[in-house]
Amino acid sequence: MTTNPLSSIPTVYVVDDDASIRESLSSLLRSAGMSVEVFASPFDFLALDKLSDFCCVVLDVRMPGLDGLDLQDKIVALGWEIPIIFITGHGDVPQAVRAMKSGAIDFLNKPFDDTDLLNAITLALSRVSATSHERMELANLRRRFDTLTPREKQIMFAVAEGKQNKRIAYDLCVTESTVKVHKHNVMSKMNLRSIAELTLAIQRLKKH
Repeated sequence: MTTNPLSSIPTVYVVDDDASIRESLSSLLRSAGMSVEVFASPFDFLALDKLSDFCCVVLDVRMPGLDGLDLQDKIVALGWEIPIIFITGHGDVPQAVRAMKSGAIDFLNKPFDDTDLLNAITLALSRVSATSHERMELANLRRRFDTLTPREKQIMFAVAEGKQNKRIAYDLCVTESTVKVHKHNVMSKMNLRSIAELTLAIQRLKKH
C-alpha cells in the first residue's frame, strides 16, 4: 500500500459489517468536514491501494471472517502508522485492554455519543499530524546532511563529540583555519545556529 501526500482534509476509514452504521457514521463525519471511505469487511480495507497520509480508522470489533482486533494486529505487523478507534456493541474488558495495549486511541461501546467519537477522531488526527511533521523535518535534515562534503561530515561529527578546533585540525592533518571554514559551511548548509543544535541533529540522524 502507498500513501498520498499529507492533505488538509482528513480521511476517516470506517470498517463495519453493519450497513446502517456505515451510513450513519459516513453522514456524521462528512458533516464534520471529513472525507470518509467505508468498508464492509477488514478484507476490503486491506485491499485498499492508497492510504491517505492524514487519516484514522473507525473499526468495529466483531465482524465475520476477520474481527477488528485481528485487523489491528495485521495493521501493526504491516507497519502501517494509522491510529484506530474501536466501536463495538459487544465489547468486554479483555478486548478493550488488548486494543489499547496495541495502540488504539479509544474503545467506544455502542451506542456512543457522537461527541465522544468526534473527540477520539480529533485526538487520532492530531497524532498523525505531529508524526507527519516529524517525518518531514527528518527528511529535510537528511537532505541537508547529504549536501555536505565528506570532510564537512567528518568535522561535523568531531564537533558533536565535543572536540575543539585545534584537536580536530591535528586529527585530520589540516590547519585550524581550514577547520573553521568547514565548520562554518556545516552550520550554514545544515541551517544550524549553535553547537547544541548540531549535536541534536547528529543524534536524530543516528537514531533514524
